Amino acid sequence: MKIAIAGAGLGGLTAALCLHEKGCEVEVFEAAASLQPLGVGINVAPHGSGILHSLGLGDALDEIGIRTRAIEYRTRFGHLIQSDPRSVEAGFDYPQYSIHRGELQFLLLETVRKRVGRNAVVAGKAVTGIVQDDNTVRITFGDGTTSESDLLIGADGFRSNVRKYLHPHEGPAHYEGTMMWRGANLQAPFADGRTMFIAGDHDVKFVCYPISGRATREGRALINWVAEVRRDQRCAADEADWTREGDRDFVAAFSSFRMPDIDILELVNRTQRINAYPMIDRDPLPWWTRGRVTLLGDAAHPMYPIGANGASQAMVDARVLADRLAEQPGPDGLLAYEAIRRPVTANVVLNNRQSGPERVLDIAAARVKGPDDRIEDLISAAELEVVAAGYREIAGFQRKAV
Repeated sequence: MKIAIAGAGLGGLTAALCLHEKGCEVEVFEAAASLQPLGVGINVAPHGSGILHSLGLGDALDEIGIRTRAIEYRTRFGHLIQSDPRSVEAGFDYPQYSIHRGELQFLLLETVRKRVGRNAVVAGKAVTGIVQDDNTVRITFGDGTTSESDLLIGADGFRSNVRKYLHPHEGPAHYEGTMMWRGANLQAPFADGRTMFIAGDHDVKFVCYPISGRATREGRALINWVAEVRRDQRCAADEADWTREGDRDFVAAFSSFRMPDIDILELVNRTQRINAYPMIDRDPLPWWTRGRVTLLGDAAHPMYPIGANGASQAMVDARVLADRLAEQPGPDGLLAYEAIRRPVTANVVLNNRQSGPERVLDIAAARVKGPDDRIEDLISAAELEVVAAGYREIAGFQRKAV
């Protein structure tokens, strides 16, 4: 099969590698005029990193990323509510990685170029038209050129033109009122150098983790952070630009936060560039596939960045898509892929709207009122584990007994 992929993001590039592994002829069309290693930190959970390890990229991930030991949930006073392990030592088949999104994208890009071909990824090709018949899909691009393939995979992100082709009358993006400010700063490490923490509650939250294996080997840490503040104001969610530079008027919301191992106000104030973006997603779709066209990753199921799951779900999409097409080439394989992945990802999208594993923050915020309170007197470990284990099951990565 000749398969066209719209979008050279994490999901599209992973799909290209998985499909090529199955013997497909693959070409990736990227809307941006040039590919740049943009973005800040992301997490690839064990179910996502397992896909990358199966593609032979484990050593490269260890070179550029951090094997996350655990996600710590903390109160604004610095209490440890729960430590949710994410390492192989804790019983997962594969590590979780904290990593720079741009570096991961370029690792995948260079791997596609080596394995599929130097010209397998073509930039400046925004999809503007799609026409299909019983045998082919004809794609028109913004520059006036066209391409024909057997199948088209829409992996073109939150503002997917392929999704618009399939669902032209879809409503606006869903915005729940939280704004996010993001940045990264190179400085001294905190904790053990492998810990991610999420502190605060549903209205004011701070996320922090190191993302560079190279910095660690030099005795430093490139620390990625996200500050989230719920605001009662409207947001033109469909016009949001994740590269937009943000102001610093959110900092006051964190003036009372006290962490035992890092000064978060100093971290924020030393960060040179800060980007601002609303926390948005879209309602789950009733279907992804029409004939020879389907969706993958953020184009199919954009979700709140909760639970280290967005990139990971796209990678699982890629593997399932390739496996089903190997068994059932053509439209039937696309439908088989959708039948497996759409219910799972819809469940994750809706669960993330309810805070996913971060519900433990709200449980603690309702009971812990000051720095002298004791978590163990107010919340049982069993109650917290119910939340964590439930989310692992929904997201699709389980821990073995150790």
